[in-house]
Amino acid sequence: MIIENKTIDGRKIKWILRSPVQSDGNQLSEVRLKIDGETENLDREYGEAYMSPEDFEKLIYTDSIAEKSIFLVAEVEDKIVGFARCVGNKLRRFEHKADFGICILEDYWGYGIGSTILENILAWADEVGIEKISLTVIETNNKAIDLYKKYGFVEEGRLVKDRRHRDGNYYNTVIMGRLKCF
Repeated sequence: MIIENKTIDGRKIKWILRSPVQSDGNQLSEVRLKIDGETENLDREYGEAYMSPEDFEKLIYTDSIAEKSIFLVAEVEDKIVGFARCVGNKLRRFEHKADFGICILEDYWGYGIGSTILENILAWADEVGIEKISLTVIETNNKAIDLYKKYGFVEEGRLVKDRRHRDGNYYNTVIMGRLKCF
């Protein structure tokens, strides 16, 4: 699914919300790698599950033609600073569901980018008939958990000692979901 570009006058920053294009592959690969090294909030460590520019180009194409998937980027001054995907399920028994993930460069936290992306994805999901969106988040990422709750997500469970970080400690993963209200 492709959306029209939207200029957002956010908290102290002006940015563009848009669908990625093929030429964004290089930037997306670099941004993902950098984000993975900035925080323990994501599943990957720096360099793990590397996605090349070509991998992103394939993903951009696949998501652009999929009826129940959307890929969005946040761009500030011609620089991609974050992205999110909501990916529908093709299996008949699960076609009412989609999985959501988001990542934003740490320098751009607190500007409302995550909230705006989430609002747009939820509006799109409602429009295309996605009834449930699922996500996972590390239990220590309280800002993200609070944001998701604000938008109707509820905790559905926890995966205990699901991840082990560089500090040697185990952390739980919170499973959250949002059901469309009819």
